[in-house]
Amino acid sequence: MLVSLLIAAALLPQGRPAAAAELLKLRLDGLEIPIRLDQLQIWSRHPQSSPFLASRGFGAAGSDVAVWLELLEPDSRSDLLRLLRAPLLRDRTFGRQLFDSWAGGQLLAELGDLLTTPAGEPTTALLQKTLQELLRQQREVTALSLLQALPLPSLSLQLDGLLALAQQWRQQLNRQRLALRDLQQLVLPQRESRPLVFRERHQPQPLHLSLPVAHRQGGLPLELWSAPSPPAANAASQPWLLLLPGLGSNADQFGWLASALARRGWSVVVLQHPGSDGEALKAALDGQRPPPGAETLAVRLRDVAAVLAAQRQGLLPVRGDGVVLVGHSLGGLTALLAAGVEPNPGLESRCRTAIARLPIGNPSRLLQCQLASTGVPRALPRPADLRGVIVFNGFGSLLWPDGALAALPVPTLMVGGSLDLVTPPLEEQLSLFLPAAASGSRLVLVEGGSHFSPVRMAEREEAVFRLGSELVGVDPVLVQGLLLGLGSDFLQGLPQGPQPALPLPSQVRRQQGVRAYVLDEAAARRWRDGLPP
Repeated sequence: MLVSLLIAAALLPQGRPAAAAELLKLRLDGLEIPIRLDQLQIWSRHPQSSPFLASRGFGAAGSDVAVWLELLEPDSRSDLLRLLRAPLLRDRTFGRQLFDSWAGGQLLAELGDLLTTPAGEPTTALLQKTLQELLRQQREVTALSLLQALPLPSLSLQLDGLLALAQQWRQQLNRQRLALRDLQQLVLPQRESRPLVFRERHQPQPLHLSLPVAHRQGGLPLELWSAPSPPAANAASQPWLLLLPGLGSNADQFGWLASALARRGWSVVVLQHPGSDGEALKAALDGQRPPPGAETLAVRLRDVAAVLAAQRQGLLPVRGDGVVLVGHSLGGLTALLAAGVEPNPGLESRCRTAIARLPIGNPSRLLQCQLASTGVPRALPRPADLRGVIVFNGFGSLLWPDGALAALPVPTLMVGGSLDLVTPPLEEQLSLFLPAAASGSRLVLVEGGSHFSPVRMAEREEAVFRLGSELVGVDPVLVQGLLLGLGSDFLQGLPQGPQPALPLPSQVRRQQGVRAYVLDEAAARRWRDGLPP
């Protein structure tokens, strides 16, 4: 989750030290175009600017910037405008910590290769120093302000590389739009459903515990949601659920799901991972520490192993016939590893190709490739009583290039959103889903869902909102109502004792104006086979 936030919250580069740059040489397909930065700034505000520049005293030569840039094709010109206007950073304290992190280093290296000295040398180190100076002076840094602040008389910008990054983002948006159109054309049964309604007198409340574990000095925080008493008739054969939040998320952000499932008869334990939770994210945003990343995955797996062992030993007041692992984003990746799905060897080699250019179209690949340097943790032994897995906005296409579910014999519900630009559903959820070993596994795409649709924020001041409210998606509460219904149906369809499984059927599910496409393996293959290469 967090690397996605880093990329989405930080795309492009204001300030002016004494020896500020004045001339920028745009290099495109071997052609070099010298442009004064003050003219470029005016053009970015007034793209149709030849007469405007002349009226500002730049004369006929001053209008060259508009003449040259008008030669770009419309999409490329639009991309350049967007990049010049967009902020690189909106928060000075977070910015300082970001560029000390592994993901921030990748961002700086990419920018350094695109923006070079007159001799053609990368400006990575100079960018880092200049950004640190700017962030001491102002809260927001934009592309043009960074260019103007660099202490060089002139700079060379590899325009083709910069436009390629912008085009990558645009192509990802277009690919997901076309994929949704193809999905809408699949012949699937239609179902209109109503939100689940619960009687308030059975409203459960969580029990907050701190589980003593050897690897955490202060214990492991847990929220336990128990089914209401008296238990439902089939409660003895129902599994308990272990819910794993994503990077930078807290347990209470998934209380809506845990509470609702507890009211339906399932006992739920929600983990909170100190060091990679909301408190850690807030500390990074406040400039107190670098943002957490893939290095936290190994300790997260130790957290899961400790909770599973404590439940088996009767140290947790949680009962159930087996366990279902539920995770969001990095929590979903953790769930797959905790379910015993071992990553494929060769991650470092795949990452050399995957992040040869900054993966703006799929930021989760940065987090995956950080594991190539921190070390990929071994999967846990598959729990003998594992009954199922639910993954919201999961990822791992570089860890499992041939799919993750082929090695998972229990039913898995894999959920994505059509507007998810953090873990894109085609590259991540669809690629992980096929082939699926268990016949009850299902892939769900929520139309209009984003990466943060499953996360419920109690207050607008929570840390994730400081990274841009547009990342949270539209009407997340409505999406969550639909996810609750689908998740409940999936859990009820798991085999219980002597009763056979009743898998969630392929369908188009509508609820309160939100639509989700539920695909079994055959339907998912039809969708994938109809997609353009």
